Amino acid sequence: MSADTTAPQPFRPIHEIALRLGIRTVMTVRFAGGFALLTGKVFTEMFQPPFYPWLLIEQLYMIGIRSFLLVAVTGLATGSVMTLQFGYGLERFGGTLYVPKIVSLSILREMGPVFTSLLVAGRIGSGMASEIASMKVTQQIDAIRALGTSPIKRIVIPRLLACMIALPLLTIFADFISIFGAMMIGMTELGISPEYFIAKTLETAVIADLLTGLAKTAVFAFFIAMTACWKGLTTEGGTQGVGNTTTWVVVASSIFIMVSDFFLTKFFILTVFPKF
Repeated sequence: MSADTTAPQPFRPIHEIALRLGIRTVMTVRFAGGFALLTGKVFTEMFQPPFYPWLLIEQLYMIGIRSFLLVAVTGLATGSVMTLQFGYGLERFGGTLYVPKIVSLSILREMGPVFTSLLVAGRIGSGMASEIASMKVTQQIDAIRALGTSPIKRIVIPRLLACMIALPLLTIFADFISIFGAMMIGMTELGISPEYFIAKTLETAVIADLLTGLAKTAVFAFFIAMTACWKGLTTEGGTQGVGNTTTWVVVASSIFIMVSDFFLTKFFILTVFPKF
């Protein structure tokens, strides 16, 4: 006779909470361990031949070139909205002339890197995860192993390198298009001349502001690519599993970006910005 594992009625809510907490804990530990093992394999095989430069170029095109329009629209809207908000907000205190300084620093340090990374996580991370998950459920990855080729070298490494190269470049483009949009709104809505806007931006922003933003995107790109690849390689459950993987990767990557942004910002404030 099998034992009855059903909890008594008064304790059922506690039982369900404990069960869900246990499942979440196991999933978190499984993800942390799998992520660490995959990272170790990537850095072990990254410097060993054979190399596949054409796969890297293909991923650079998919991640970088095909994301320019989306980044341009988002960057233009971000700079414009920030200028409107800061402009009309500071106008009540006579601080409209400080808008170029505030907007340029906000874009270079935070808005440009974070918004661009979130866009890439939503567009590229989900697509990357669904593609690898589809290969996993259709046994294409097993076929790659059967041919004596490492899936890490053909699938993971090109996507990781392409993401870490393309995302900082997209961020630079987003920074400049955002500042351009801010300058246009400042001229048309706030009466700030383009010459004054550019002069105050160059006076306030230093190269450290741009470099710290780009350093953030390198970390974000690593988390986006590795999270998508790990989840794609461990997908199970057929087509339904592919859909669940796509959703999970977008949510997890966004959480990684926001949490790591806080710690990176705190680190740069303590180590870099006090010197300027």
